[in-house]
Amino acid sequence: MNKPQAKDKFQIKFVDSIEQLNAIAWNEIVGTKNPFMRYEFLHALESTGCTNEQTGWRPHHVAVYTVGRNKSLVAIMPLYLKTNSWGEYVFDWSWANAYKSYGYQYYPKFVTAAPFTPSAGNRIFIHKKYREEGLLKLIVEKIKEKAKLIGASSWHVLFPSEEEHDALGLLGVQPRIATQFHWQNKGYESFNDFLTFLNSRKRKSIRKERKYVHDHGITFRRTEGACITEQQWADFYLFYQSTYLMRGMQGYLELEFFHVVAETMPEQLVLINAVQDDQDIAAALFFKNEETLFGRYWGCRFDHQFLHFEACYYQGQEYAIEHGLKSFDAGAQGEHKIRRGFEPIFTYSNHWLANQGFAEAIAGFLREERPHILQYSREANNLLPYKDVID
Repeated sequence: MNKPQAKDKFQIKFVDSIEQLNAIAWNEIVGTKNPFMRYEFLHALESTGCTNEQTGWRPHHVAVYTVGRNKSLVAIMPLYLKTNSWGEYVFDWSWANAYKSYGYQYYPKFVTAAPFTPSAGNRIFIHKKYREEGLLKLIVEKIKEKAKLIGASSWHVLFPSEEEHDALGLLGVQPRIATQFHWQNKGYESFNDFLTFLNSRKRKSIRKERKYVHDHGITFRRTEGACITEQQWADFYLFYQSTYLMRGMQGYLELEFFHVVAETMPEQLVLINAVQDDQDIAAALFFKNEETLFGRYWGCRFDHQFLHFEACYYQGQEYAIEHGLKSFDAGAQGEHKIRRGFEPIFTYSNHWLANQGFAEAIAGFLREERPHILQYSREANNLLPYKDVID
């Protein structure tokens, strides 16, 4: 007798709201270590209107069940039907323009990601009991079938783990790499201890920047999630929106979103306020787990030189050291992070395109792009300010 195939043992459903999968079921499979994949974060985005059809992030999550009378949920993957490329941080605008120039529609497309969050982590969650059952291959096949059925041009998995990236590549979902800059806590006892590992020029530069902020009477107040007040949230939201308004844009997230995550996952939030003359003038919001600090959102009332570096980088580094966190992910891009001790790391994405001609063209583009990314990372490593690299 032939061994049953995965397609006969499991049923895949696409759900248009995370509420169709309750929090306990989701978090039992996904866990809560990655704050941006846990149920509470994604539900907050949906319930406050940040991810819906109007914003171009229509939920289409994947849920995999065992077949039979006692069916159980065994795998989950966040999925969105996108009608734009905003809030993704893996840029494919040129791909969309190429589609359009040939008379094809690039949107809608499927995207598996943490919305508005360029932070890496697992994206496809399979119960450990079923990881050898061919479920990943089945999920990939079903995504392709669904995309063709509804006319989606493609499927993009953004910031997956390296293991997922490699596995998807073997299944024909084209791999792409990029670079971010993360800070590693190498057992530092204090921020000054960290500075002693830098070459003298960079060490003096950082001290000069911090002194400039201090000399302007700016101090900093840290507030853990459960203790953040309504007024702090209101001020923070004004600061957050200001960073977008200066570029003629509107922030992706609603004030109510921050209220919801503060209520449902406060243990993973910390807010750092900059204070001058007894007035909050800036704020940076961080997420965290037991190992990593994630710098995510920032804004200011008054623009002060070096304030951004202090609030978003140095305060975060100090917090990570004081709380024994191993690393600090301060967000996408930012070569200015290098001289502040942030090291280049690779991030990943995977891409499948339904149109064979465009798929081949994108494959060629990615092959040509890869050596440039590798070279960029090598050059960034050579610019690190650490003594054993520079001196």
